[in-house]
Amino acid sequence: MKFRYLTFDCYGTLVDWRRGITESLEAAGVATRLRPSRLLEAYVAAEKQQERVYQKYRNVLSKSVTALSGEVGIKIGRKAADEFASSVPNWPAFPDSRSFLKRMGEAGYTRYILSNVDTDILEETIRRSRLEVDGYVTAEEVRSYKPERRHWLRFIEKTGAERKDVLHVAQSVFHDILPTERLGIASAWVNRYREAIPADARPLYIVDSLKSLAGILQEEA
Repeated sequence: MKFRYLTFDCYGTLVDWRRGITESLEAAGVATRLRPSRLLEAYVAAEKQQERVYQKYRNVLSKSVTALSGEVGIKIGRKAADEFASSVPNWPAFPDSRSFLKRMGEAGYTRYILSNVDTDILEETIRRSRLEVDGYVTAEEVRSYKPERRHWLRFIEKTGAERKDVLHVAQSVFHDILPTERLGIASAWVNRYREAIPADARPLYIVDSLKSLAGILQEEA
């Protein structure tokens, strides 16, 4: 095998965060006049602001939704914000996530999730979505948010992995691909939404799904 370790972002890569956000806002009673794509843009911008200084991710979620009040044209109350924050473990996994993780485990890879959430949220997501992994590093554990580098350094500390043996798999260029490259770790960009690649990003692989990546890794092995 070219790599021994596969590390993953979770929400956006293994779990359909776009669908999770929009459906959970609706379930929490947040009516919006924005089209889904604009709502997601506004939410992502609000979350980036909240992640500039470490705090519990549940607080990030609640405050980010509350900050949308001006965008959606209604006041979003504490109850709706808290309901949204509690919804994350219910967000659906992508159809190829479980089979990919299982297949990679059978092929001998060590699989770790590096996620910007609280530990209990990730553990519940793993349980409910039946994601087969060997370990994880959370923002709560390292008290910082990607694109800061502490997730990767903690992963290396926990596993003893050499950087040349690691492939990081992710959808977010900002949170994952660029910081991974700065650390000298290879990356695979899972471009599910067929976005244009930023000029400063140099992932080793660009794929449209985990299923496609599985085929590439199997062929190289």
